[in-house]
Amino acid sequence: MRIPCPFCGERDLTEFTYLGDANFRRPDPAGGNASETFYQAVYLRDNPAGPHDELWYHGAGCRTWLRVTRNTRTHVILAAELAKTVTPA
Repeated sequence: MRIPCPFCGERDLTEFTYLGDANFRRPDPAGGNASETFYQAVYLRDNPAGPHDELWYHGAGCRTWLRVTRNTRTHVILAAELAKTVTPA
């Protein structure tokens, strides 16, 4: 798989580190029923088939965080942009 970096151009997957779902929000540990919400956040996450937004770190390149939209069925990269320019969902 090759990921298009806005600064470095298209690069091999081995230059990047995958963080996970770009839309994940950590539950509030002080909120009511915190143990249940953390259990759901850690163990019961969705595993989408199709386009999915992910965070990738280009550690072997320009050292920037990217928000990559990837089709999880085909691994085709649909979009890649700097994570700091994206407004959280």
